[in-house]
Amino acid sequence: MIYYLIIVGILIFDRVVKYLVSSGMAVGETIPLIENVFHITYVQNRGAAFSMWEQQWIVLILLPAVVMLAGIVLIFIKRNTWSRFYLISAAFICGGGLGNLIDRITQGYVVDLFDFRVFPVFNIADIFICAGCGLLLLYVVFFERKHGGNGQ
Repeated sequence: MIYYLIIVGILIFDRVVKYLVSSGMAVGETIPLIENVFHITYVQNRGAAFSMWEQQWIVLILLPAVVMLAGIVLIFIKRNTWSRFYLISAAFICGGGLGNLIDRITQGYVVDLFDFRVFPVFNIADIFICAGCGLLLLYVVFFERKHGGNGQ
C-alpha cells in the first residue's frame, strides 16, 4: 500500500501547488525568486513535453491513461516480486503522470510554473516523472545485473 500512498501524496502535492499558482496568478505572470535565474511563471501547456503535440488527444490523454493504468496494475501485481527501487520508481512516474493527466482531462492544459529561464517551464508532476525515470535508469544500469535482470 505504501506505493499507492506515494502516488496519492504526489497527486495532492501537485494539485495544491498548481491550484495556488492558477488561482493567484494571471497566465503569463512571473514572480522572480532569483532575478533572471528562477521564477514562478504561470503557463498553460496545451501540449506534451515542451508543448509538443498540441491538439493530439490520443497522445496527450489516451496513451498516458493506458500507461498510468498499466503502471498502477503492475505495482499491485509485482509488489512482492519487484524491488522497492522499481516500485518507488513506478509510483513516482504514475503519481506525476496522473497529476498531469488530471489537468489535461479537467482543464485541457497542464499548469506549469517552475521557470529557470534556460529550460522550459515545468511542474511538480514533471519532477516526479523525471525522478522516477531517473531512478529506474540508475537501477537498470547499476543494479539489475546483480539481481538477474528481473527487478528483484
